[in-house]
Amino acid sequence: MPRIFDNIEQHLLPSIRDTLKISQRADFCVGFFNLRGWKKIDDLIELFTGSEDNCCRLLVGMNKLPSEELAEALNITDGENLIGNKEKLIFKQKAAKQFRLQLSLGAPDNEDEVGLKNLAKQIRHKKVKIKLY
Repeated sequence: MPRIFDNIEQHLLPSIRDTLKISQRADFCVGFFNLRGWKKIDDLIELFTGSEDNCCRLLVGMNKLPSEELAEALNITDGENLIGNKEKLIFKQKAAKQFRLQLSLGAPDNEDEVGLKNLAKQIRHKKVKIKLY
């Protein structure tokens, strides 16, 4: 059953941890993915096997600037907004740049480093599958 968290009455992290403890699969859709925050749940994601029915699927949609949204709205043709390979490549490059920027801010501590290594390992073992949108 889908739930909405406002971090006022419903706090996200404890609820996610409680849910992951009894889950066989996790599907998350986020506008922004905080790489260093992964350490807060990586121990529970580690319990997944990496099969299609026992993994964490993460859909990441980067927030757009108002100017980008306006440009897209004005470029719609025939009611369709198709994206080509060139645009996909540009988007992936922008996403990678944003992730690099996250990692360059502040001095990472040992917990951050362990969490990032765990995330990388979980991606390699297909326990985490990330789709950029």
